[in-house]
Amino acid sequence: MVVHPPSPTGGRRVRVDGEMLGLAHSLVDVAEFLRRAGLEIDPAEVTGSPWIDWRGAGPEHWGP
Repeated sequence: MVVHPPSPTGGRRVRVDGEMLGLAHSLVDVAEFLRRAGLEIDPAEVTGSPWIDWRGAGPEHWGP
């Protein structure tokens, strides 16, 4: 999973295997995208997940 840098309007695009899953506005959203991709994960564990490539900014940045 790739979480792209924050957009100018807020939120971050999320892709898995090149497919755009949506725009995440929080760690809860990222956990939901992972769940839809078949991986159950607690939102509190998202920041340390080895399956996520945080691009441009870490998991604490969501705004523009």
